[in-house]
Amino acid sequence: MSRISVRDTNLCVGCQCCMFACARRFGEAGLERSAISIRSAGGVERGFIVVVCRGCSNPPCMKVCPTDALKARACGGVILDQKNCIGCGNCVDACTLGAIFWDDEKNKPLICVHCGMCVEHCAYDVLKIEPRRDDGI
Repeated sequence: MSRISVRDTNLCVGCQCCMFACARRFGEAGLERSAISIRSAGGVERGFIVVVCRGCSNPPCMKVCPTDALKARACGGVILDQKNCIGCGNCVDACTLGAIFWDDEKNKPLICVHCGMCVEHCAYDVLKIEPRRDDGI
């Protein structure tokens, strides 16, 4: 099993191709349903911030889910069981990285499944998919 990691945010040009690729996983053409986000760090000259699940080994989002809709992935992070999710949003609030986004249409969280679509579509080598490390993240 693997996880997404950020190689070097200084390489990011803010093209959002990773976000579009992730949204396509849901059959969407826009950016509303992406489990990765690229944000400005304060203007083009300051660069960009890549917000994506880093695959915590002890995910705080899972601990606060009242219905056990979040299950631990073997290599870190979580998998969402849509049918058990009640849309409370506790997981969004608990994520220390702000890497759980919200699907307004479904009233459920958008959580990275570490599929690698964003990595495949990043032309600048900002992202990589790697085996799980035992570093506590």
